[in-house]
Amino acid sequence: MAKSDVKKVVLAYSGGLDTSIILKWLQTTYGCEVVTFTADLGQGEELEPARQKALLLGIKPENIFIEDLREEFVRDYVFPMFRANAVYEGQYLLGTSIARPLIGKKQIEIAEKVGADAVCHGATGKGNDQVRFELAYYALKPDVKVIAPWREWDLTSRTKLIEFAEKHQIPIAKDKRGDAPFSTDANLLHTSSEGKVLEDPSQDVPDYVFSRTVSPETAPDKATVITVDFERGDATAVDGVKLSPAALLAKLNDLGRINGIGRLDLVENRYVGMKSRGMYETPGGTILLAAHRGIESITLDRGAAHLKDELMPKYAELVYNGFWFAPEREMLQAAIDKSQEFVTGRVRLKLYKGNVTVIGRESPYSLYDQELVTFEEGAVAYDQHDAQGFIKLNALRLRTLGQRRKKTGI
Repeated sequence: MAKSDVKKVVLAYSGGLDTSIILKWLQTTYGCEVVTFTADLGQGEELEPARQKALLLGIKPENIFIEDLREEFVRDYVFPMFRANAVYEGQYLLGTSIARPLIGKKQIEIAEKVGADAVCHGATGKGNDQVRFELAYYALKPDVKVIAPWREWDLTSRTKLIEFAEKHQIPIAKDKRGDAPFSTDANLLHTSSEGKVLEDPSQDVPDYVFSRTVSPETAPDKATVITVDFERGDATAVDGVKLSPAALLAKLNDLGRINGIGRLDLVENRYVGMKSRGMYETPGGTILLAAHRGIESITLDRGAAHLKDELMPKYAELVYNGFWFAPEREMLQAAIDKSQEFVTGRVRLKLYKGNVTVIGRESPYSLYDQELVTFEEGAVAYDQHDAQGFIKLNALRLRTLGQRRKKTGI
């Protein structure tokens, strides 16, 4: 599809400088009608300024879409991912990764609604987000035209971007006239920061980078004890108070923030091939993961629990790489959701200076049998003498190997 064939494009629009430049660049380069879409994922910013800025840049009111997606985001994306206990490369809770398929899905829905023939994102050509957005687009609308300005334009420096903005009378915040010290992305699950002052992995993260958590050193000296209730693998209440998915995650965020929980300094392997250093703050998600594993510890059978742990790295990698709408992710999700049928109950946790500790768990479906594990008399279902044959059968191949070593000396 040539530039002249693009008549209308749906832009993922934040209202910031970069996407405002992209908006004007689309108008001047493609000569097309631009529709803006701004998603409220709980990033903590007022979204009305994005509407006003779009109007200022000539977008028709009927072509400005702003949607509150907080409940859908947590219910249909965050919670399913946490049922899997998904952690990328052992540490990252996938806060940015899990938001992209929802934004992409909404862009395609709007494109269908307004008859747009193209969609556009503001991700750079070096990052993972370009992959995540575009895999979502193509999965949901195979014939869509995708415009990725950072791979097309010649605005390759901050100076050129500022010059373009000034030429087209795009408002520039004073702190945007110089290089930003780092870039951020935020939603209800996390805040990520990367670039500039964070690019040297040998240097500490400056204190001013952190925005969602107090430092563990200055957190309260007294521990906070909370409970989290679960039904079929999803959190439903905090301290006995039923909450919607988004409200529950926001509550856990507040508890994590004041206790300095959820900071992560990570060097990760991007899907596009390079290593990247980032700083993540995921206060509520860190608590939620600990709580979920706590309730699973008494409700999941050993085989199911261990299989889940084997599947988890693959699931996490699929989310990180942008394959949310791929059949293999959906297949894994079906298996994970099946495992959650009896993951119901209450977990008690202690929050203290950056740490989350499970200190109690209970469930009507608990597989924990105190009669079986007690050292006191009882446990009629378990005869300790049976262990001898069990051990000998498991040792049979090891004894056979040992005999061979003894005979051959090898």
